[in-house]
Amino acid sequence: MAELHDLTAIEQLAALRAREVGPVELTRHYLDRIARLDDGLGAFVEVTADAALARAVSLADAAPEGALWGLPFGDKDLVPRAGVPTRFGSRLHQDFVPDTTADQAAVLDEAGGISLGKTNTPEFGLTGYTETQIAPPARDPWNPINGAGGSSGGAATAVAAGLLPLAPASDGGGSIRIPAATVGVVGLKPSRGRVPFASGLDSPGGLPVAGPIARNVADAALLLDVQVRGRAYSYATSAPGGASFLDTATSAPASVRVGVTTVSPWDEAEDIRLDPDAARAVDIATALLADAGHGVDLFEWRPRGYAEMFTTIWRTSAARMNLSDAELQLVEPITAWLAREGRALTGTQVLDALAAATTFERETITAFAPFDAVLTPALALPPQPVGWFHPTDAAENFSQQVRYAPYSSFVNVAGLPAIVVPVTLSGAGHPVSVQLIGRPGGEARIIALAAELERLVGPLPRPVVWRG
Repeated sequence: MAELHDLTAIEQLAALRAREVGPVELTRHYLDRIARLDDGLGAFVEVTADAALARAVSLADAAPEGALWGLPFGDKDLVPRAGVPTRFGSRLHQDFVPDTTADQAAVLDEAGGISLGKTNTPEFGLTGYTETQIAPPARDPWNPINGAGGSSGGAATAVAAGLLPLAPASDGGGSIRIPAATVGVVGLKPSRGRVPFASGLDSPGGLPVAGPIARNVADAALLLDVQVRGRAYSYATSAPGGASFLDTATSAPASVRVGVTTVSPWDEAEDIRLDPDAARAVDIATALLADAGHGVDLFEWRPRGYAEMFTTIWRTSAARMNLSDAELQLVEPITAWLAREGRALTGTQVLDALAAATTFERETITAFAPFDAVLTPALALPPQPVGWFHPTDAAENFSQQVRYAPYSSFVNVAGLPAIVVPVTLSGAGHPVSVQLIGRPGGEARIIALAAELERLVGPLPRPVVWRG
């Protein structure tokens, strides 16, 4: 018999609006699952049960307004919420309780959502895995020996394990797509500038943006609509200004041209080795799209000079953190290394890297221009055990992150939208995903393609913990 968490987010919203289930009942359902299951998963670093139930009670007595009315979610622990500890994954902020709520959280509140607490993230969201000094690691629900990826590792774990129906997240170099692919859910990184409150336009290189993690493409599209349009969006009616992303996810896509490549910009600098299951996932997705009538072409793409440019920008971002020498002794080794390396850069080096990023963006968009979407692996390697990333050798740690996920950060540099979606199972029975990259502002096209792939693949199994 189906339980509430077996329903998609959209199905749960329909049940809420039909009064077949109430906000309090749904909130209790998820809080109970978190209490029973999260100790071994590390999805949450703070659960705000009392506040969530009070919010649910207040909504239950009101008309069902807002696109997320009565639906639980979790705030990534980089996003301040008034009165709730916000630690940024760092022991430097273990006791920090903000008195204001950031827009990333407020927009979901305004849409009627119910925050259940804070999802796990690495220190300052800097790494592609979620293992910190202050909380248990976020683990892959399919095999908790392995990590969940990062930096939105807790959000992805919560969605994959049925602890949340969907979750807001952020992505500065793969932080939505890496964990989503690691645990076999859908993760969508929007174009630079698409989401008003987290556009990327205020950071070096314009890298970090907000986006959704969900169990399927339609649920991700729903949350993106809310993040983009805020209170103006209602999934129950046509969105102002034309079709919504949810409309796109549930409509038959037009025939398009898809480019396929397994080349990454890191190939000239790192020993990138594509796991056979990841390569097979690309082959499966390619065949499915071709059989569905899309034009699918392999193409050559040989970017140069990417590694030096990206590492300079990433170090620059870390150098902007206002950390004293004493505080640098307390943070994670990778954080301290990035900050110190960034502070050692000259102004000329930073300006050269930013100029190179602009050139890379232009050249990548030009290379991808013949295609409506570009298909790549989501990850190069399968999920890795907790502790696999080197704990003290920061340079090796960074290299490991690149070898694990070489197809992510360049999408941020180019400012393009991308979505990861599982398309098959590995020999070990774990979901394996592919990535679809769109043109600038091309979220609708890749959402439609990802939804079509999802339909062609059919339902994939859930991890054992789902039934816990």
